[in-house]
Amino acid sequence: MAMKTTRRSFLKQSGLLTAGTAAGSLAALGVDLNTRRAMATELRIRNTQAVPSICPYCAVGCGTLIHVEEGRIVNIEGNPESPVNRGTLCPKGAAKFQLHVNPNRITHVLHREPGGTEWEVWDLEQTMERIAELVKETRDRTFVEEWTGPDSEGNEITKTVNYTPAIFSLGGATMANEWNHIHQKLMRGLGVVAIENQARI
Repeated sequence: MAMKTTRRSFLKQSGLLTAGTAAGSLAALGVDLNTRRAMATELRIRNTQAVPSICPYCAVGCGTLIHVEEGRIVNIEGNPESPVNRGTLCPKGAAKFQLHVNPNRITHVLHREPGGTEWEVWDLEQTMERIAELVKETRDRTFVEEWTGPDSEGNEITKTVNYTPAIFSLGGATMANEWNHIHQKLMRGLGVVAIENQARI
């Protein structure tokens, strides 16, 4: 005996078919896709090693599972055992794998001289030496030992300040506490007072 189709049920089923995704539409018609999804996931990561990690993009610290096969990353997804995100990822975190395998991703240092028109590939040692030179030159040129100005009562005073206003430090949200501790010591030792962290911003 054929089931009677009413105008309401027809519109309801049509809306589900057109507005939903293909999977959602099939599910609305009673097709169970859970087994298919489980099989597809298992095939994708069957021979891989799952390495727990943390998403590097913000201060939340979502847990991830990085699936590696023969030293090559083949999949990145949320870690369901993480109490932070329980297996979910935001769009930026979910795109980590595509960013990793992107052929346009820069994997070496590019340097262009002031006024230059061409990029030059530098190795890491050369890069670090240049950064150290620029930091020292900037600090020596802008270092302020004493500040003279009025106090709260309008009297002119001189204070020892020992700082440089020309260097700014912005830390990443995924820095460990130990790294931040050492980084603060380095910045304070250089006389940098403009120190901020992406987690607070």
